[in-house]
Amino acid sequence: MNPPPLPVRKRFPWILYWIALVFIVLFAFAPIGSVVACAWIANTYGCKVDEGSVHPCIIGGHDYGELLYSLGVLGWLMLVTLPGGLFAFITWLIVLILHWASWRKRSAANFPSSSAA
Repeated sequence: MNPPPLPVRKRFPWILYWIALVFIVLFAFAPIGSVVACAWIANTYGCKVDEGSVHPCIIGGHDYGELLYSLGVLGWLMLVTLPGGLFAFITWLIVLILHWASWRKRSAANFPSSSAA
């Protein structure tokens, strides 16, 4: 008679937590990306950009002043996304710690160490 098969130990889903963390960071810092893009485009083409008004910026025969203005003003969205990202990160960390602790507890109960024999 064959012995029963040993149970397979499931791995902790680290990849899902890392993917969630990447999305949290991208959400929190997205407005910084828009400001950096605005500054890079404006500096490359010698355009003036400020938060007070739209200035003309002719690139390839088209005026992109309004787009650059919008990209620059989107930086103010950081006042919402950075605290939101911090809150999401703290929530992510608490969920990760609780999930990992319960996973280890279940794993230890299902797979007792060989030193206990």
